Amino acid sequence: MKATKRLAAATSALALTFTLGACGGSDSDKSTLQKAIDEGKVTVGFAGEAPYSFEEKGELTGASVALAKEIFTRLDVKEVDGVNTEFGSLIPGLNAERFDVISAGMSILPERCEQASFGNPEFMYTTALMTKKGKGEGLKSLDDVKAKGLKLATMTGAIESDYAKSLGIEAQQVGTPQDGMDAVTTGRADAFALTGISLNWMAKNNPDADVEVTESFVQEIDGVPQVGAGATVFRSDDKELVDAWNAELDKLVSSEEEYLKIVGDFGFTAEERPDGSITTEQLCAGDLPGAQS
Repeated sequence: MKATKRLAAATSALALTFTLGACGGSDSDKSTLQKAIDEGKVTVGFAGEAPYSFEEKGELTGASVALAKEIFTRLDVKEVDGVNTEFGSLIPGLNAERFDVISAGMSILPERCEQASFGNPEFMYTTALMTKKGKGEGLKSLDDVKAKGLKLATMTGAIESDYAKSLGIEAQQVGTPQDGMDAVTTGRADAFALTGISLNWMAKNNPDADVEVTESFVQEIDGVPQVGAGATVFRSDDKELVDAWNAELDKLVSSEEEYLKIVGDFGFTAEERPDGSITTEQLCAGDLPGAQS
């Protein structure tokens, strides 16, 4: 009889433990947003591409990072930590939970939308070419690079690599923007294609590199202008975080003054501010006239 009572008591205690555990919840049951709020920090993946997200004197900085810090503060997440990753490894790293979001100004493309969720547009994009000084004359698009038979460098995973492939240009792949500039300065490439904002930032901050940057352009593929936008990237099941992020981002982007107050120091202008004419849904679907493909 006593043994039966002891067994019943043990069973009741075990049931109580499970009940309390279910009520309290575990970290694995919490959403990414709730975990970030509880811990007071979030981890972002970045690719070391100035002026979007990069390290300076050991500190994580850049336009994408500045937006992330402002928005996460508004979401009651005080600290933003970074994990430096090559651009082409950002989405795999996100899905492997090496970090919580991607803060790298990544272009919104249909194939990427199949792997992760993009927030609303943060930056509008144009492309440019970096060459040695005096070698950029006559280069107004990647079509000119092809026509002249120049050696082109593009960054792995970046949209410019897709442009080159679509145009039949056999481009050499580099892991970082610095690698691309090095390819130009050493003569391994005649031109390095990347967003105009990034290349102009690099040229300005490397005055002894003997490079120049062409005027920015919107590349055409099969006669279609490749209109593009960049955004923060989230795991596909993080809808709560995406919705919360977009609500705060929209408030910032709607005010030119507030937007430029955050990203203006990194070379961004009103020209890069999204005007609402392009949505993430359109870019992900690939049905927007002039969208990247």
